[in-house]
Amino acid sequence: SANMVVHTAPGHWSGTLVNALLHHCGTSLSGINGVKRPGIVHRLDRETSGLMVIAKNDAAHKGLAEQFADHGRTNNLERAYQAIIWSNPPKSSSIVDTQIGRSPNNRIKMAVLKNKQTGRRAITHYRIVKELGAQDKYGSPIASLIECRLETGRTHQIRVHMAHIGCPLLGDPLYGTAFQTRAKKLSQEANDALNTLHRQALHAKMLGFDHPITGEHMKFENDLPLDMQNLLTAISG
Repeated sequence: SANMVVHTAPGHWSGTLVNALLHHCGTSLSGINGVKRPGIVHRLDRETSGLMVIAKNDAAHKGLAEQFADHGRTNNLERAYQAIIWSNPPKSSSIVDTQIGRSPNNRIKMAVLKNKQTGRRAITHYRIVKELGAQDKYGSPIASLIECRLETGRTHQIRVHMAHIGCPLLGDPLYGTAFQTRAKKLSQEANDALNTLHRQALHAKMLGFDHPITGEHMKFENDLPLDMQNLLTAISG
């Protein structure tokens, strides 16, 4: 669910994923990450919806954590995200390969950095799934639905990379504010759908990994949530 914080932190002591896990699983969760993050192997941004995997014991946690640390470069970990972005990327599919680090101008934001000493390498593979809405005079659509796969796991990676190539995510309060003029070109229905999104249009759609005990490959997929489906329909209409 979007707008759910993964673990407790100042200002978020209740209503988190960890609170829900403790309620349903009690103490039968991995303790590797300590009492504040039981079972948590990876995380999603608060406003990102989609799939996560939780470890119920330390052996499972260790096996899963090793796969996530490698990001599928030499193992069978798979992660696919779908996002709705403004306009369309310069290519129908490509790789964004940059250094990402804390923005020197706004410490809340991450940014693409030229200095390899201050940034960490981030690699995002993307492809256009569908172009949305009427084209402008330059032949670009209002928006696009894309799929992204990650070789790295930097904070806000997809959001930063899409903004870097000029296609920030719809609804993104940190990286998408420069597209207010394009938002005015949306239909009333599309604007209403965007205004009720209350988050960036990003969803963790697919997650695949080898079972940490049996070795069996497991793959899970889920549909786009209703708020993103409504936005797609409204823009396409």
